[in-house]
Amino acid sequence: AKAQLGAMLLALLGWVSSCVTTFVPLWKNLNLELNELEVWNMGLWQVCITQEEGVVECQAHSSFLALPPELRISRLLMCLSNGLGLLGCLLAALGLEGWRTCEDKPGRKRRLLLAGGLTLGMAGITTLVPISWVAYNTVLDFWDETVPDIVPRWEFGEATFLGWFAGAFLAAGGLLLACSACSTRAATSLAPACRQAPAARGLAGGHHLHPKNADLVI
Repeated sequence: AKAQLGAMLLALLGWVSSCVTTFVPLWKNLNLELNELEVWNMGLWQVCITQEEGVVECQAHSSFLALPPELRISRLLMCLSNGLGLLGCLLAALGLEGWRTCEDKPGRKRRLLLAGGLTLGMAGITTLVPISWVAYNTVLDFWDETVPDIVPRWEFGEATFLGWFAGAFLAAGGLLLACSACSTRAATSLAPACRQAPAARGLAGGHHLHPKNADLVI
């Protein structure tokens, strides 16, 4: 039960971090050498300019179709990841040993826990893919030799690292929950076999005694 609770907390932390990563405009950072007092930040939904005085001005992207392909796909995948993470947490919570739901049906609880773990694993994958794709393109653009050195280059933002941690937490939590469900199933399937062993031995012993009794009667 403690292992399941720890995996559940890990998955919840990953899901919250994934939701934060989806909406914060910190996927890319840009420092202008001509004007060091301004820092540009880009996210999936908007671009923000932070000035030295602490004033932040944000503007939403004008068009979804005008975005680069990696940002368009990242929007869809991150929203899908948030939905899968929520669904996986709900399914896994119903299958935890500490919950009284479906206590009289352990098989259903195991299936719920396994389904929740697999769903959380998918949520982790759909978080890691867009984060890694955007990071890969950021590295390619940063080291693009065809662009003059005077042109500013986008760099990794804080949301990139937060997204990597979120995807890893979701995948790890889902894997632990799925393994817990499989180990619980194996333990319960072995229990009836252990209880039937003495009966089987008694039946075998009675079979060997039967011919002796028959000879005595004769």
